[in-house]
This record gives sequence, C-alpha cells and structure tokens, in this order.
Amino acid sequence: MTTAQDTFIAIAGNIGAGKSTLTGMLAERFGWQPFYEANAENPYLADFYDDMERWSFHSQMFFLGKRLEHHRALVDYPGAVVQDRTVYEDAEIFACNLYKQGTMTERDYRTYRGLYEAISTFLPPPHLVIYLQSSVDTLMKHINKRGRDFEQDIQREYIARLNVLYDNWIDGWTASPVLRVDMDNTDFQHNSADFEALVGRIKAMQVLPVG
Repeated sequence: MTTAQDTFIAIAGNIGAGKSTLTGMLAERFGWQPFYEANAENPYLADFYDDMERWSFHSQMFFLGKRLEHHRALVDYPGAVVQDRTVYEDAEIFACNLYKQGTMTERDYRTYRGLYEAISTFLPPPHLVIYLQSSVDTLMKHINKRGRDFEQDIQREYIARLNVLYDNWIDGWTASPVLRVDMDNTDFQHNSADFEALVGRIKAMQVLPVG
C-alpha cells in the first residue's frame, strides 16, 4: 500500500467524460494536490490546422514533450497528487487517431511511437488509473452542456473514434490497477451518493490509506 505522501492517482477518459471535475472533487476530499492539463501554447498549432499532414508530427512532438515534463513533475511532487489526463492518452489516443485518419504519415507515426515508448518505460506509472468510461451520447451531452466555444465544432464521429481508441488502450493497460467508472449511470458531480460510492471504490482498491 502507498503512503499519503506518495499516492499518484490518474484520471483518464474521453473529451467530456468529467476528468477535471473529478480531479477537483478528489483533491478536495483527500487533500491531494490536483494537476490539470498543461496549457502551454503549442507553436505549431496554427500550422497544424492549416496543413495537418505536414505539421501533425511537429505538433504532437511538442505536446508529448510537455506531457512528459508534466508527468515527471507529478512523480517528483512531495505529496499525494491526482492528475487530469495522462501522458499515455496523448500518444495512445490522439496521436494514434491522427495516424489512423491519415493526417500523420506512417513514417512520422513510427518515429513518434518509438520515442514515446522509449521514454515512457522510464516513467513511474500511477498507483491507480480511474477510467471514466462513457458512451458517445453521454459525452456529446456533456460537451454541449458545458458550452465551451472551442468544443462546439467537435463532431460526433470524432468522439466515437476516440472512444474506440480509449477502450482499446485501457483494455491493454497493465502497468497499474484500473478502476472503471460507468459514466452513463454515474453523476458524481450532482449526486452525493454517487460520489460517496466512488470514494468507497477508490479506498477498496487499497492504493491509498483508508483512514
């Protein structure tokens, strides 16, 4: 069992699954330090949107570097932490999707994967991954409800492709225990009983002190 000082919990899930909300709620409940997605401005992003195939590799390499820095900071933090989205998702989901939809060449994708796999083997994994598993209908409802301007053009088909990649990734994840949360039938934000039930499930995983 880990101690209160070294607990590292990561929350994974598709766009709109509720990662940031749960990160904040668990941080408040357990006194953990929350770590949200790094928002460093990607200098390749404008070029990427103008010519995705040409600039997808550069853009993803920038994101990968920032997420690796972020992960290292989490591991080195002198206390318990809870993370909103992992470095693994950037590679296993988003870069993979670019390759599958033809906006990253096979050569670039293989180079990207090679670097990611070489570096990630040296990263200590989380003590627990909480996977917020949602149907496309639930995700689209959450995305539309929160009304973020930059998300309003997200297509259902895009979310569906990511969902398949998310499920495939988590099915093969073996580096640490996984706690799956059925978000189609869970509302921890508005239903205190749902949140308490989830807290109980996290404690039962025996990766943190139960006191």
